[in-house]
Amino acid sequence: MSENKLSNMLSDELHEECGVFGIYDLDGNDVASSIYYGLFALQHRGQESCGIAVSDTNGPKGKVSSVKDMGLVNEVFTPESIEGLKGDIGVGHVRYSTAGASTRENTQPLVLNYVKGTLALAHNGNLINALELRHELEYTGAIFQTTIDSEVIAYHIARERLKVANVESAVKNAMHKIQGAYSLIIMSPRKLIGARDPFGFRPLVIGKRDNSYILASETCALDAVSAEFVRDVLPGEIVTITKDGIVSDTSMCQQETARCIFEYIYFARPDSCMDGVSVYNSRIMAGKILAQTYPVDADIVVGVPDSGNAAALGYSEESGIPYGMAFVKNSYVGRTFIKPKQSVRESSVKIKLNVLKEVVKGKRVVMIDDSIVRGTTSERIVRMLKNAGATEVHVRISSPPFLYPCYFGTDIPSDDQLIAHNNTVDQICDMLGANTLGYLDVERLGEMLGSDMGYCSACFTGNYPIEPPKDNIRGDFEQ
Repeated sequence: MSENKLSNMLSDELHEECGVFGIYDLDGNDVASSIYYGLFALQHRGQESCGIAVSDTNGPKGKVSSVKDMGLVNEVFTPESIEGLKGDIGVGHVRYSTAGASTRENTQPLVLNYVKGTLALAHNGNLINALELRHELEYTGAIFQTTIDSEVIAYHIARERLKVANVESAVKNAMHKIQGAYSLIIMSPRKLIGARDPFGFRPLVIGKRDNSYILASETCALDAVSAEFVRDVLPGEIVTITKDGIVSDTSMCQQETARCIFEYIYFARPDSCMDGVSVYNSRIMAGKILAQTYPVDADIVVGVPDSGNAAALGYSEESGIPYGMAFVKNSYVGRTFIKPKQSVRESSVKIKLNVLKEVVKGKRVVMIDDSIVRGTTSERIVRMLKNAGATEVHVRISSPPFLYPCYFGTDIPSDDQLIAHNNTVDQICDMLGANTLGYLDVERLGEMLGSDMGYCSACFTGNYPIEPPKDNIRGDFEQ
């Protein structure tokens, strides 16, 4: 097993598949620096690799310049490399692997040269029929350079482009074949195209800055480049940006939608707004629901940074228990952090988080976190609070228990590794060393959104919006 796979398996944190960003400057200005800042704002969505590909719409039709590699955005790109990326249209990507190995070959954007020209593609999500589509292509002579499902999408778009008049029609034809979660940004020599799967699992937004149009995973990336939010790409919609503006195709939109509820609980940045819902407000509401459902006599409410903070504030507001900051987070623990040996494994948590003893000593603490996966991190944090002098620790989780795997772009481990799969809430409470434990009621998830939009909660309920695959698709194609 590779060191990366082992690290992922032992990690007690959830990861998202990717973040995508694309821009077309209709005035002809270079866009690479804007993509860089957009990716920087989306770094939380993927820390394994990143890349930028640009093209000049007024230059040679097949010329695409790209820089991509393993590492964080500020590790991969230098002022010199950004300066060398000349072009007024481009796409960028940050990646965390849930399907396909973590290698340089699997970094995105993918750039394809084919008979009709070039395509650069960035993908967020997971296909559930990628294996069969890949085999279908291989039996007709396709040679794959990567082990990711995004290349399957790119191949199908390129093949369909041979049959139709334009690339947006090719994207639509490919969407009829691919199943699962995908938010795509595709750059052709003269167009920037955004597409979202009909269920809308993963977010995609449209922005505008002066005479530039932008597509991005989250609105926080628009803010980073001083762009205004125009609207969300609808589930099933294809938007095509050209010199003439935006054209929309909604023929694949459907009534049933299934946005990933965990975007609002954990993945998205709190300053983002997706499908008309403020991420910050949804987390505040989750905390209020927890206070209503699991009240407790306590002296202080604290959040585990960062995604637990807003829910903790909501719990405090609803309960009247004062909100406090009990943790100091080290923001500089990056992807390359050297894991300690088993004998001092607690160090990995202590280096990321430290407890303010003055805040919790002698107090009954309500600790809010977004989720419990395997339970190892939560147990260590509870122990840290008690070692710092907390007399009681009452754990409240702003999501229901994880019981089922995700096939749509969230790196939830197999059910045998989920602490809630084989243990009751009381048993988990004992394992954490907490005084009490309460999860968000799955029946009240919709209240977080403040709207009646469709959402996917299959990781909590097992009710998948699409029939899940029979084979494990969350590894890679390297068998």
